Amino acid sequence: MSKVAFIGLGVMGFPMAGHLAKAGHDVTVYNRTGAKADAWVKAHGGRAAATPEEAACGAAFVFACVGNDDDLREVTTGPQGAFSGMGAGAIFVDHTTASAAVARELDAAARARGIHFIDAPVSGGQAGAENGVLTVMAGGDAAAFERAAPVIAAYARMAKLLGPSGAGQLTKMVNQICIAGLVEGLAEGLHFAKMAGLDAEAVIETISKGAAQSWQMENRYKTMIEGRFDFGFAVDWMRKDLSICLDEARRNGAQLPVTALVDQFYSEVQSMGGNRWDTSSLIARLEKA
Repeated sequence: MSKVAFIGLGVMGFPMAGHLAKAGHDVTVYNRTGAKADAWVKAHGGRAAATPEEAACGAAFVFACVGNDDDLREVTTGPQGAFSGMGAGAIFVDHTTASAAVARELDAAARARGIHFIDAPVSGGQAGAENGVLTVMAGGDAAAFERAAPVIAAYARMAKLLGPSGAGQLTKMVNQICIAGLVEGLAEGLHFAKMAGLDAEAVIETISKGAAQSWQMENRYKTMIEGRFDFGFAVDWMRKDLSICLDEARRNGAQLPVTALVDQFYSEVQSMGGNRWDTSSLIARLEKA
């Protein structure tokens, strides 16, 4: 078992760090709001640190799951950031969904300090984090990833190295691009079924056994029909992710017409007050009339 640190105890980080503790690792946590760290220690043991640097001291592995590029820079290379507390050869595993550019930037900063940085965004949502069955897509040094993979396994059912630094974030972008189109298609299908006078539940029960099947269909169709949108990843966070995708596409020349359109549809959901609704709320804009 290893001495590890976990930085960022939101809806994802809190249970992920908990799985590390349950696996027997010696876990120190840091959270910007100290009360959340104290609550984690009360639930799982370990200890809370006052800064990312303090949390990282002596840790073989430092994990993070924070909000965006700027948050990530703050907890790594900022004043009292984790990189300052990490010893030679230690590995920083970042589970934030961020840009590929910041992953490469922090990889270079880590190498200059004699430590390792792995960009490792996740898919599976809050339920996946709580159940320890996340999918982890990683970029970075192969030897460092091989060392980290058995520890990551505490909360992941799949962890794969996709290439050098930035490859994990690029793969997460592919994931979000695919989800955006799937959810819009499901929303339109359900809306069409209702307008056509069909029993929408019966329709989905039938077509979900064929080529239209998807995770979104299996797990979200009932709550979409009922107009309940408090099950998972928020619209505000999806728009952040899609912005990252569209920025990267502008750099690499990829054409993302559907993704750009769905991003605008999510902006309409925000204007309806749906900032914290989950991503399946795309159906709400179709039914607002």
